[in-house]
This record gives sequence, C-alpha cells and structure tokens, in this order.
Amino acid sequence: MSFVLSKIENRVARIQLARLDKKNAITAEMYTQIAEALAAADRDPQVRALLLHGAADCFTAGNDVGDFLKRPPSGEGSPTWRFFEVLPHLSKPIVAAVGGPAVGIGTTLLLHCDLVYAAPNARFQLPFVPLGIVPEFASTYLLPLLAGYQRAAELLLLGQPFSAEKAKEVGIVTDVVATENLLSKAAEVAGMLAALPPESLRLTKQLMKKRHGQAVAEAIAEEGKIFRERLSSPEAKEAMSAFLEKRKPDFSRF
Repeated sequence: MSFVLSKIENRVARIQLARLDKKNAITAEMYTQIAEALAAADRDPQVRALLLHGAADCFTAGNDVGDFLKRPPSGEGSPTWRFFEVLPHLSKPIVAAVGGPAVGIGTTLLLHCDLVYAAPNARFQLPFVPLGIVPEFASTYLLPLLAGYQRAAELLLLGQPFSAEKAKEVGIVTDVVATENLLSKAAEVAGMLAALPPESLRLTKQLMKKRHGQAVAEAIAEEGKIFRERLSSPEAKEAMSAFLEKRKPDFSRF
C-alpha cells in the first residue's frame, strides 16, 4: 500500500502524504515514494508545477521513530539520501501546503520549496538537539540565511514548537491562510505558476538557486555525517528511549 499519492491536474503534479492514522510519519518506503514522485513530475513534459501537501490538519509528524530506529539513514544510496538529492534539484517550481504538525523533516524540507502556504493550525518544530542529534537537510545553512543567525539559533538550538506566524516571520512560510482555504489556495498558486512561460520559470528558479547549490550540497553531506554519528551517542539513545517510553529524558549524567 502506498502512503504517497500522486496525480496530475491542469499541469500541476499533486503529491500527497496519506498516512493520516500515523500523522503522516515518514518511513523509509515513503521517502523512496516521495523522491520517485517528485522526480517523475520534474521529468514529465506535461507538468509545469508541483504541489506537496498532506491533509489540512496534518502535514507530517516527521520521521516514523520506530521505522527510523530499525533502519537509520545510512548515507548515500539510502531512501532518505535519495529524497535529499531530488528535492533541492527540481527544475520546476514546488508549492507546499502545511496544516497541523510539520515536525523535523516536515519543516526542513520546506526550506527547499519555492512557495509555502500554512494554515493557522500549523505547528512547526526542529527537535534535533533535544533528541541528541543535529539538524539535517542543509537547515543549518538555509535557516540562518533566511532568518538571520539569532532567530535561526532560537529555533535550531532550543528545538521548541513554533507557530505559522513565526514561520512566516522567519521566512519559512510565504503566507498564512485560513485552514478551510489552505489546499485550494496552494492549488491556485500552483496553477498560476503552471500557466506561466515554462522556460522563463525554470531559468528564474535556476538563477535564484544557483549561487547556493554547492553550499547546500556540502551542508547536507556534513550534517548527514554528524547526524549518523550522533545516532549511536549516549545522549541520542537516552532521548530516543525517553521518547518511546513517553518520559522526560535525563541528560544530567552527560
């Protein structure tokens, strides 16, 4: 069963996370499915823009922790790495619609989208430090670039949840729209992009992204290396155990 649905409507490829019983928590298989859907849409000459969304009240709770611990990311060739390779290199514009939880990768992936619309019920979080690991997907490079160092430090170091308005303030979100209008607004904007001259659109996106491409690739690689090392650290093991056991972690002995 696929938890990633893809369809093309009016030259827009809609890619939907559809595992609502698990708050769209992403498994290794889902990373592969998302990467394949994005890559296929980018290759398809009938597609002019992409739209990534979950439900109006749930984007994604982040990694599926149980699946993640059984099959941690192993670097190049892993499903996560394939996703990391595809999203930043899309030649066509990608719009994201975010409602409800957008945790971990659910926030960091938005830094690679072109336009992001969020509902007032959206709740973002970058809980990497509290989990004893480090941020990923070039967020340590892109978020300070967008938000400035101090505002990025608040979000990345403390790892606390923040609102859609805060996400807009720091540059993660393009605009906040009513929950009932979220998906229609994002689809409308994707349709507007799809109606524009495609080569002009592609070249403009390329020009905006070009100067940061190498830095993003280097950040993804460096973060990934440290992330994988941290997974076996005592801090991470205590944090992950506490999460699964639904208790407060104890870092006093470290």
